[in-house]
Amino acid sequence: MDGQPAMDAPSPLSLPRTVALVGLMGAGKSAIGKRLAARLGLPFVDADDEIERAAGCTISEFFERYGEQEFRAGERRVIARLLEETPRVLSTGGGAYMDPETRSLMKARALTVWLRAELDVLFDRVKKRTHRPLLRQGDPKEILARLMQQRYPIYAEADIVVDSTAQPAERTTEQVIDALRAHLQSQTTGQTA
Repeated sequence: MDGQPAMDAPSPLSLPRTVALVGLMGAGKSAIGKRLAARLGLPFVDADDEIERAAGCTISEFFERYGEQEFRAGERRVIARLLEETPRVLSTGGGAYMDPETRSLMKARALTVWLRAELDVLFDRVKKRTHRPLLRQGDPKEILARLMQQRYPIYAEADIVVDSTAQPAERTTEQVIDALRAHLQSQTTGQTA
């Protein structure tokens, strides 16, 4: 056994599909996503970055010029393209999973993980940021509370739910890995039963 690494950690995950992180702004999709990708040895892609690259402008500018409906159509096209590529960790915008067509695509082609966070955690993470178009339309905390009420029942359709709390991002990343492992094992067990 000389030259073999000690196997005190669980075996690495072999992911059959992209892991798509969903949740509200401030849930930690990018922060957790980057750590998760590094841990899994997969590329990390932020759908918002890809949308900006495809559109040639920021998401805020796109919203102002074309409106939310056109943005969602572009977002759907970008996510569909990303889901056709090799498995990766994909961070999606907060509204992506709300679009029925995009949600259906993600359910069919990805393992979806909802990073669920409480209002105070979300607000604490986004209160100093000015690049969120939806938060510029009134009191940010009230807007977040309203979005939670509208979106959480839909986010709950994700394959996996992990609470994103004020704990260090590394700890939440561990919880996502554990949840992915359990989900994949239950899928394998269900197929052999």
